[in-house]
Parts: sequence; C-alpha cells; structure tokens
Amino acid sequence: MIERIKSALARCGIAMWRINENVEETAELFFVKKQLDTRRIKDVHKYEVTVFRAVERDGEEKPFRGFTSVRLIASMDDGQIDQELKSAYYAAQFAANPYFDLPDPVQAPMVKKTGELADAPLAQSAGKMAKALFAPDIHEDAFLNSAELFVTRSAHHIVSSNGTDVSYTDASVKGEFVVQCLEPEDVEMHNIYEYDGLDAEALSAKVAEALTFVRDRSRAQKALKSGKYDLILSGNAVSEVLSYYVSRSAASAVYAHYSTWKQGEDAQGETVGERLSLTLRATNPYSMEGIPMADLPLLEGGTLKAYHGPNRFCRYLGVNPTGLYEKFSCSNGTMPFEKLKKGPVLWAVTFSDFQMDSMSGHFGGEIRLAYLVEDGKVTPVTGGSVNGSILEAQRDLTFSTERYLTAQYDGPYAVRLKSVSIAGAGE
Repeated sequence: MIERIKSALARCGIAMWRINENVEETAELFFVKKQLDTRRIKDVHKYEVTVFRAVERDGEEKPFRGFTSVRLIASMDDGQIDQELKSAYYAAQFAANPYFDLPDPVQAPMVKKTGELADAPLAQSAGKMAKALFAPDIHEDAFLNSAELFVTRSAHHIVSSNGTDVSYTDASVKGEFVVQCLEPEDVEMHNIYEYDGLDAEALSAKVAEALTFVRDRSRAQKALKSGKYDLILSGNAVSEVLSYYVSRSAASAVYAHYSTWKQGEDAQGETVGERLSLTLRATNPYSMEGIPMADLPLLEGGTLKAYHGPNRFCRYLGVNPTGLYEKFSCSNGTMPFEKLKKGPVLWAVTFSDFQMDSMSGHFGGEIRLAYLVEDGKVTPVTGGSVNGSILEAQRDLTFSTERYLTAQYDGPYAVRLKSVSIAGAGE
C-alpha cells in the first residue's frame, strides 16, 4: 500500500510528503459488575498522508509552507487515492505557515518494544489485567458497577519524501471503571486508567483506593467552610497541576508569545519549599514526524532547561526538534505521605472536573470528596470547590516520597500546597 501511495503522489505531482502507517490490534472487554458482557477483537490498518507545498507570498524571501493531512485505506482504488491526495494538496495552500525546514532524514531498523505486554497474546494480557481489576472488589457495601478494558498492540511505519524510513512497535493498557456505594447515599464515581506495561499491582491499588473513596463519599458531610486551606492533591490531580510547566515550555507556546519563558532562566520563582525537577519521557523511539526521541530534562531545580515540540515550532525558535512528548516524570519527593497529611490540612481526592489553565496558572474543580484533617480528627466532606494558582503555590511545595505511575506520569503520589482558596458550603 505504501508503494501505491508513493506512485499516486508522483502522479499528482506532489514532491514533499510524509506517510504514517499504523496497524493496531486491540482486545476489548466490557463488564457489568463482575460479569463479562462483551468481548471484541479489533484489527485496524490505516494510512495518514501529510502533503506539503510551497506558497509564494509577495515580499517574502522564502515561500510559505502549507500542509494538510488525509487518511487513506487499502480498499480505495487508484482513482480514489489520487482524488484524496489532489484535494489535500489543493487545501494545503490555504494552510500556509512561515517557511520551515522539514525534519532531518532518518533511516533505521525497526525498534521493537519488549516485555510481557508486547510479547504475550492479547487475550492473556487482557485476562491478567481483568483479574487485577476485580481483585479488590470483595466488599458488600462498595463494588465495581461496570468496567472497560482495552489491551492494544500497534506497529508504526514512517516514510517521507526527504528520505526518512523508520518503524517501531508499541503496546498499552487502558480503560475505565465505575465504583458504586448504595448506602447511606447512592454514589457512583468514574475512574480512568492507562499503563504502558502490564502493571497489575498499580491497577489493583487504584481500584482499591477508588472503593475506599466511594464508600467515604457516601458517608461524607457537607460541612466544609470557605476559606484558605493547606491543600493536598493526589494521583492524577498532581499530574494535571504539573502539566502547567510542560505547557508553558512548549515551543508552540513560546513562539506564539503565550509564554515568556526562556531557557536557562528560573521558571519557579522564589521558593521556600521544594525546587521542581521534571523530565519529559520518550515513550516511543520516534515522533509521528519521524524525529528521534530521547528523555529530555525540562526543569532542574526550577530552572528551565529546554523547549520541546514538533518540528515546525522548534525550527522557528532555532532549537533542535524534539517531537511531541506524551509523558513526564517528576523526581521531587521529600516527605512520607502519612507525615504530609498531618493536620490541619484538606486532602481533596476526587473532583467532578479538575483542570489546570496553562495560560493563567489557575487550577481547580468541584470537590466530590475530601478529607478534612484537624485537631487529630479526619472528616470526609463533600461540596465546594478548589480555586488555586500554581504561580502562588509554587513558592512552597512539598511532595510525597510515595510514587504514582500512569502512561503519562511518573512522579510523587501527592503534593501539599499552602493557603489555597476553597469555596465551601459554610461561611
């Protein structure tokens, strides 16, 4: 099929292009309570072709570069492929950007992912993770209402007109589950998960924690008062808050002047707490543009070490293209979690929607469950919302020594932030 596409590109007079071939095989399991309701095996083979063209502009020394993408499937005949490519090439002139060089050519043998998830039969991997999913579901008052599990293996091949020809394999586990507690109040909580390995232990721990949280939410009091609290965030909320630093250091944000950060400068400001150290992790050997990827130190002691992003924006900034990263790690962590949550403090564990605004630095969400720790007492509470600013909070951060791992994050399980605004149910 790739040779057919190459021939079609030549027939259409398209000189600059990139072909991304992706093959995915997925085992999908759907559960209602503990009963397997549906099982599916999917095998998807698709091709995405990106075409580039020079667009002349009066007064410009170099032509602008337009590009657009189109998806093709093997069942198309040559006439259909030609038409799709011609339409994409025509549209590319209306998506013109300032000139940039295409990625440097790379040729290399296929890089195969290793490990149990990559090598074992899909059904076997799905069975192992399903067992881990339901292992903690042993209580009468709190249980898994439903769950979905997807185990995927994929192969990627990247070929371009400038000579790039690389390929690699990948594998992942992801899904979601709903936990429920019926008494004294009927409560459901939705959870998502994703791992790049068969991390059965992490999935079981996540489910066990979710069952505890939904049970406590069912019994929680609406007793939280408005005010300033020391706040603990945990799990995915920590990743969401720290994503601010990943977003602000992106080459696209710097080029568009959404971010004024400069390499070598302090991105955290004056601090009395922990200085941030973050690293972007290369989960695949190549980006979708065929750019070789490697782990990239982002912040060291609060200082910005690098910009990152796709080829175009890195070229505009005059830095080496890094590709788009999907995972980052944080090496911080100085205090055991049991000590970190010594009161008075509010540990907010679940939200209806927790978000970080990378433009303003504000983070927040409506609290579904939090634990108010004060005077030696722990009270589950619900209602109210968090409204904080990482620009204020980053001055005094304390991270747990315990770790949390997903497909997108590897870092401390929890962080304590000083004096965060909480809108509660009381005065």
